[in-house]
Amino acid sequence: MPFVKKLKSDAYFSRFQVKYRRRREGKTDYYARKRLVTQAKNKYNAPKYRLVVRFTNRDIICQIIYARLQGDFVLTAAHSRELPRYGINHGLTNWAAAYATGLLCARRALTKLGLADKYEGVTEPDGTLTHTEIADEEDAPRPFKAYLDVGLKRTSTGSRLFGALKGASDGGIYIPHNDKRFPGYDTESKTLDAEVLKKYIYGGHVAEYMESLEEEDDERFKKQFATYLADGVGSDDIEEIYTNAHAAIREDPTFKPTEKTTDWKAETLKYATKKLTHAERKANIAVKIEKFKAGGAAAEEEEDDE
Repeated sequence: MPFVKKLKSDAYFSRFQVKYRRRREGKTDYYARKRLVTQAKNKYNAPKYRLVVRFTNRDIICQIIYARLQGDFVLTAAHSRELPRYGINHGLTNWAAAYATGLLCARRALTKLGLADKYEGVTEPDGTLTHTEIADEEDAPRPFKAYLDVGLKRTSTGSRLFGALKGASDGGIYIPHNDKRFPGYDTESKTLDAEVLKKYIYGGHVAEYMESLEEEDDERFKKQFATYLADGVGSDDIEEIYTNAHAAIREDPTFKPTEKTTDWKAETLKYATKKLTHAERKANIAVKIEKFKAGGAAAEEEEDDE
């Protein structure tokens, strides 16, 4: 049978429905979003919160978001670029930084909601799987519940996504999950090696890599970890840095904006074009007409002289 080209008639195009803009741009998985956003009718318009984790080349973003008909609203947000305030100055996009960012987001959200004292989470993470439970007090509020929103990122075992998830869970937020995607999980024995997960939480995998690279290729080591060496940070100091950072995050998770050295509003106004009134525009036109006439008169005088 010969090849027959399928012709799309006017009837096809009249019924064609354009996909959502963010689907066309490849930014939103609406199949997943529908299930993350849709709330049960018997919840009486209560928000359904999502822990949204996104990665850029230089930053990790964790947000607690809920959806309304008008759009998404952010309850709290935390960025890994805030971690230098807590003593983490290097490796702001690695697994340990993702854990610290998730912890910061969780403690900031619970502080805002007044639940920080009732739900402290795991103060000393040991790599075991833990879930936030209802507080022991009578008439205590339920733990703050959120669902992990991974966006379009691949959920492979050991991904940094689950570092942020573990940090938020240890921070006191109840996020339904299991241990199958944490580093250290063995698919054959179906068990989690807590020591491996603990090593990742405290940046032990980075310290191991630093030691091995220093032994194998000293020149590459000095180039790759130049900023670490400039600040005097060695492989032995990394665990202490993250331990102190976790304690500092719990002590004061509130957001503090950075002090701006430049008044950008004044800089913008400096180059902004001033809007003229009708009288000013007429005056400018009159000046241009006079200038044009004067130029024409000068040209006529030159011709007469010749």
